[in-house]
Amino acid sequence: MASTRHPLRAVSIASALALHALSATAQTTAAPPAPTLETIRVEASADASAEGLSKPFAGGQVARGSRIGVLGNQDMMDTPFNTTTYTRDLISNQQAQSIGDVLLNDASVRSARGFGNFQQAYFIRGFQVFSDDVAYNGLYGLVPRQYMATEFVERVEVFRGANAFLSGAGGGAVSGSGIGGLINVLPKRASNEALSEITVGAQTGGQGFAAVDLARRFGPDQSTGIRLNAVRRDGGTGIDNEKHELSALALGLDWRSRNVRLSADFGYQNDKQKSPRPSVTPASGLPIPDAPRADTNFAQPWTYSNSRDTFATARGEVDITDSITGWAALGARRSTEDNVLAPTSLDNTLGDFSGYRFDNARKDSVSTGEIGLRGKFVTGPVTHTATVSASQFESKSRNAYDFFGFGLVNDNIYTPRGSLEPTHFPAYSPGGGQLSNPLVTERIKNSSFAIADTMSFANDAVRVSLGARRQKIEDFTYDYDDGTPSSAYSKSRTTPVAGIVFKPTANVSIYANYIEGLVKGDTAGQLTSTGAALLNGGTVFAPSVSRQKEVGVKYDGGNFGASAAFFDIGKPNYGVTNQVFGRDGEQRNRGLELSGFGEPVRGLRLLAGVTLMDPEVRSPGNSTDGNNAIGVAKRQINVGAEWDVPGVSGLALNARVIHTGKQYADAANTQVVKAWTRLDIGARYLMDIGDNRTLILRARIDNLTNRSYWESVGGYPGSNYLVLAKPRTFAVSGTINF
Repeated sequence: MASTRHPLRAVSIASALALHALSATAQTTAAPPAPTLETIRVEASADASAEGLSKPFAGGQVARGSRIGVLGNQDMMDTPFNTTTYTRDLISNQQAQSIGDVLLNDASVRSARGFGNFQQAYFIRGFQVFSDDVAYNGLYGLVPRQYMATEFVERVEVFRGANAFLSGAGGGAVSGSGIGGLINVLPKRASNEALSEITVGAQTGGQGFAAVDLARRFGPDQSTGIRLNAVRRDGGTGIDNEKHELSALALGLDWRSRNVRLSADFGYQNDKQKSPRPSVTPASGLPIPDAPRADTNFAQPWTYSNSRDTFATARGEVDITDSITGWAALGARRSTEDNVLAPTSLDNTLGDFSGYRFDNARKDSVSTGEIGLRGKFVTGPVTHTATVSASQFESKSRNAYDFFGFGLVNDNIYTPRGSLEPTHFPAYSPGGGQLSNPLVTERIKNSSFAIADTMSFANDAVRVSLGARRQKIEDFTYDYDDGTPSSAYSKSRTTPVAGIVFKPTANVSIYANYIEGLVKGDTAGQLTSTGAALLNGGTVFAPSVSRQKEVGVKYDGGNFGASAAFFDIGKPNYGVTNQVFGRDGEQRNRGLELSGFGEPVRGLRLLAGVTLMDPEVRSPGNSTDGNNAIGVAKRQINVGAEWDVPGVSGLALNARVIHTGKQYADAANTQVVKAWTRLDIGARYLMDIGDNRTLILRARIDNLTNRSYWESVGGYPGSNYLVLAKPRTFAVSGTINF
């Protein structure tokens, strides 16, 4: 796939074709439709697939199905995996601002924070997934690396479990995460009905925002669509003296004929944080102190974190025959980041901490693409759906850093007063490169080829999926100062998949799967969690392989759905011993997932789940053998409900309870982070204001009781930093559709 070396050029060509089609259809509006064409119904299709979006399940909060990687879109009852797709209705009604806000509804997922900055990260089945390993319409490495606004997003799909076969060359390639699951966001598309929507709102701390959502379809057959989204947020948050500024723009284009479908997306996001509250790392052996008041900000006033991302994609699909379909997709991202941070080490239970100044500059270039064929045929009593696909991913990262001011940053998490900004700033620091001109420090090149067959027997009562992917991962690192090679590897591996679905009745599916995970190896950082230099900093390790076994059952009652899944996943563990980062046994997570969703009673919508997990570390001969993994709770519970108030047309109330059991902040399991429970409530009111216009008013309070607690531990392998929960936050918004 040499064409992926110039994806922006290819995206531009595909987009120009879509715009040309738009122009052509607009110019022929007055002409009668060609007799060979029929009106094309479009329901906000998120990509160039014939199936479009899966239908919403009863209640509209989740969808009936999702993309199962290279296997394409599938109904939840037909796939041997456990997935959930959150819809635009849920995102809007909860006023979710980020992907992390959406995933607060999932009992299998807990939000965390990336190492050393403010990157969103997630634990799925107890393993990390970083935000730059989130897929965008099936392609990886394209979403903004730190944080992604939901104004881009039509749906958020969560796949639980290992996924090397399904996700291809990109999955886990950027950050080496994704062992426990993957996340795919679907972009917005224009539906058949014209859309003109403006939303304004405000939240605790004085932050205001305004968003515009416009969509149109053109031509006598409605074949061409445009969807434009823009948002601006600016102001304080519920955390004292913390500021957040966001500007984002997204454009989605699509064109369809009877047997050809094209789409393209362009996105821009500029995210700025001033005095963002940092995580804190407790000293070794220190009992975890009580969390400070949730609105307390112990950030240094001179710290900030800025990131700017531009990305583009193009996707096409053609029906070669009635039974064979081919597709191709390309994407690219360009990003820049600069940060001035103050890593914080907690010294005692009185809340005193010490830190230093850490400056970082980063630039990323990502190119990715895939092609494939899918065909259906019959052999005797068996119906086959065969798929072949190839994918390629390339990324280049430029990095530079500097750290100084040791002993000059001292403060307290309970009564912060701030420290003077360290001003000694050498233009050049050995080992850290030049902040004004960061050199290339890592290149990743991944390629893969996959083949699969899903076989249907006994009038679709039994479905068997078999497949394999041959994947090559190449990783090269370079010296920060002079760009000379420092380490490299090139590894290939074949990862299989096997799954079976049995439907004893029309509304019950019993399934099982075996699938493996394969991600780029961990990279040793430059510092330990206490600020000491790692002796093997920058070393890149071989790819990590995980193996998953899972069995489950699903129920579709029409108005109410439910699932239960038991899983077993193991992966190599890495940690720091005597200032050396390396392999340290295995983490094996076993667990049970239960979920329920739908509208069992008219006007009452439910979304709930329970995850029970045993996150065991196996390190024979080590004192930590048999302990729990850092930052993974044994118990996670979510219960959400929305209720249409009888007698008050258009009024709905909602509530959500989130519970996370205790977690450990050290490998010895002596540092215990208390369990926590949070309550969120909200309301919305829809009214007709005449002239075919509607107004939706929404109000929400997150963390209603203003609980103060440590929300997460770590978020990067072997790290144990603590992230304080956000305080009670009141948000209001109004959306007018005209």
